[in-house]
Amino acid sequence: MTDGARRRVLAEFLRTRRDRVQPADAGIPAGPRRRTPGLRREEVAVLSGVSVTWYTWLEQARDITVSRQVLHSLAGVLRLSPAETRHLFDLAGHTLPRSTGGDFDGRALRRLVDALDPHPAYLLAPNWDLLARNRAETGLIGDPADGSVSEHNLLRLVFTHPRIRTLLVDWPGQARALLEQYRAGADRHTGDPAFERLTAGLYRESDEFRSWWETHDVAEFRPARRTFDHPRLGRLTFDYVKLAVVDAPGVTLVSCLPADDRTAAKLPELSRCAPHPPTEPRHFHDH
Repeated sequence: MTDGARRRVLAEFLRTRRDRVQPADAGIPAGPRRRTPGLRREEVAVLSGVSVTWYTWLEQARDITVSRQVLHSLAGVLRLSPAETRHLFDLAGHTLPRSTGGDFDGRALRRLVDALDPHPAYLLAPNWDLLARNRAETGLIGDPADGSVSEHNLLRLVFTHPRIRTLLVDWPGQARALLEQYRAGADRHTGDPAFERLTAGLYRESDEFRSWWETHDVAEFRPARRTFDHPRLGRLTFDYVKLAVVDAPGVTLVSCLPADDRTAAKLPELSRCAPHPPTEPRHFHDH
């Protein structure tokens, strides 16, 4: 969409939202001579703290600068829903940060993860907390209940648990690739306490993390192949696929597909390596 087309869509969107707001909802007496079905332009301007001329230009699709503060004011005056507010920001050329704790059905997501068994699968929070995992994933990396893996953050698990160092073939290459992906997300969440606590802890506890963090290398997720030396099942190789959860912003679903026939044949046994019932990560919440 060109800038001119985007401004025209923004202007039309504002006009339609303005028409839907009843004057009484904005604290304005309707009056006997009102011909506008909703709010007038000048009323929106005054309530939003901008000049009438500027707001008129905005609805005329003029090439003007719109700040995030004004957009928030307009969203409040026009009583926009969260989806409409995000649409407003997108049309104005701004990105509205998504909440990582959105309203989503955690039970449905857990059922989806469980349904992928015997393929290992898990849900990952933006700060790499493991929100849920199925039996096959627990059978692959170990269970918190038996003390083999007492960590519920994937990055901490990779960098601080000796079991994972022996489990992952080419641990240095895999660990560094994960750190570079995490670094890209952490930089986008600068100031977020969850990221800062995790980074500070790993920086103290892991020499490799500290050394690689200083290089400031970043990477985005790409489908990857990882090989494991499982203590009971031997060599296992998986192709990793990551999917975004639309109704849980920032949450991703990671599924592991067998990369060869030998691994595929061992999948049922992998699920049986997990305890019954499997232990749920403590950070997972239904919303």
